[in-house]
Amino acid sequence: MEHKAFAAGNVALVTGAALGIGRAAALKFARMGLRVCMVDLPSDDLDASFEEVSAAASDEVAAVPADVSDLKAMETLRDSVRRHFGGVDVLMNNAASRVGRGFDADLADWRRLVEVNLWGVIHGVKCFLPEMGTGGKPGVIVNVGSKQGITNPPGHPVYNLSKAAVKSYTESLAHELRTNGPSSVTAHLLVPGWTTTGKNEHRHGAWLPEQVVDYMLTGIEAGAFYIICPDDETSKEEDRRRILWGAGDITENRPALSRWHPDFKNAFETYIP
Repeated sequence: MEHKAFAAGNVALVTGAALGIGRAAALKFARMGLRVCMVDLPSDDLDASFEEVSAAASDEVAAVPADVSDLKAMETLRDSVRRHFGGVDVLMNNAASRVGRGFDADLADWRRLVEVNLWGVIHGVKCFLPEMGTGGKPGVIVNVGSKQGITNPPGHPVYNLSKAAVKSYTESLAHELRTNGPSSVTAHLLVPGWTTTGKNEHRHGAWLPEQVVDYMLTGIEAGAFYIICPDDETSKEEDRRRILWGAGDITENRPALSRWHPDFKNAFETYIP
């Protein structure tokens, strides 16, 4: 990895670091020689991941319990990171919730999901971006989205809307950094494919979190903004065609989510054989 933000001794902060992609990213960064701050809600999983990452690290690792949806908690985290590490070079806003599900779900769950999935990203950027890129130092912000925030499949509308908002927010952030700076800091949208996360059993066709992190780093080094991961079930070309079909609902004035509309079933199957 030749991107200077990932130079040994630099600082990476990863939210949602107790399990899954966040844990894999923290472990990868530590093995690359970065100093790592792991952030998640307090749990045995965070403690165990901290022990694993610390054992693999050649430099400092810290695990800091914090709720990303709480701005005051994130400001306290920022102050602690400033004192302990001096600043952040790589910010990975990965923490996410999947509560809420359908339209009949408790609205408290919907609010909680949006507070974590969207406001957690906003809080991370708000707290750490102002001190990134000082003196032209390279920096990277990775916000973790989802294909569900692009193609909007039925079944979990609140999750989809939160990830669609993260996509929109990160696009605007990348433009702002490009036009008003600091230009040495870049924003990237990581869009995992089917990935084995949490404590779920690994299934054939899914990627492991480590594969997602490796793909992410390749994308960042290539200068990609949209880092859309395939998996062993869905190819890059199939992802591309699904995304284009969804955009066609607007340009062709088809019914919303026509991919799942019975009147368009045959058309879609012909489009993606």
